[in-house]
Amino acid sequence: MKHSFSLVGAVAAIVLGGSAASAQEFRLNFGHYLSNSPFVKVEQDFAQRVEERTEGRVKINIVYSGGLGKDSELLGLVGRGAIDMAAIVPGYYGDQLLYSKILQTPFVFDSPAQAIEIADYSFAELEQFKAETARLGIHRLFHQPLDPYYMTGKTDDCKSLDGLNGKKIRTFGNLIPHMMSAVGATPVTVPAGDLYEAIDRGTIDYSFVNLGNVNAYRLYEAGKYSCGPGLNIAGHMVVLSDRTLQRLPDDLKTVIFEEAARAQQEYVEWIDAAIVASTEAIKAGGGEIITLSPEILAEWKAKTPDLLDLWVEEMKGRGEGDAAAEVARVWREKTAQ
Repeated sequence: MKHSFSLVGAVAAIVLGGSAASAQEFRLNFGHYLSNSPFVKVEQDFAQRVEERTEGRVKINIVYSGGLGKDSELLGLVGRGAIDMAAIVPGYYGDQLLYSKILQTPFVFDSPAQAIEIADYSFAELEQFKAETARLGIHRLFHQPLDPYYMTGKTDDCKSLDGLNGKKIRTFGNLIPHMMSAVGATPVTVPAGDLYEAIDRGTIDYSFVNLGNVNAYRLYEAGKYSCGPGLNIAGHMVVLSDRTLQRLPDDLKTVIFEEAARAQQEYVEWIDAAIVASTEAIKAGGGEIITLSPEILAEWKAKTPDLLDLWVEEMKGRGEGDAAAEVARVWREKTAQ
């Protein structure tokens, strides 16, 4: 009888233990470099839906404004599992995200939607992108499509290419600065959160950021004039640490991946409405938006070196010339369709 009861107790313990494991809760800390604003609502909705669909087993805690790490630190933090998720700006990590960073290359994409289409294809189909994220210990979930970039400052000199000559303009990464140098401007690296003060104090003549962040950071108060569009690129990418991914049960992974795909589609659908809303808010706040003509943009592109070619040359020095050339070839084919 003692043996029978012991066996029953052992079986019960295994069953109860299995139930407890299957009901384990996961709190995922998500480091974000941006402030909390409607500009990241799609990501907030993603986190909420994951929590709802997993019945609270997964709770995503988004910490804004660099609360879990500076924008230049987030990639390392999520890669080694110090945080579970992060919003990563590829251009901020030019020496680490050698392939991902070219999603932020000027004069490649015709629209934010096209940039996201190429991003989805690249991470799903191109071994160069898969190997890069694996090496860094991250899994890409989705990208934020950015509304076009505008230069914002205190004067309307930005309405012409000649007016940009000699101006200090905020850029980032190692590809975007070339488009400013091509018209005689001086590229200056300034984090997004410091742009208001930099414009206000004259540290830079113009910020260069998308309209959504011109509005979110109220840059139109520091500089009335915003000239553009000057750039169509993919924005930050939301990534999950591979270490976190490995400890999640398969059913929870499935929910996260499905909601990430939904968030990506929502982001693409959201962008047009976001441009309208940001434009109206900037004008209501006293800002003035100046639209650069197609002729000005064509001239700017003609003055700028082919940045995909420059990237391939850079990659040759890293022993990645052939692989980079293949990516550039595929991208040119796809963007020409």
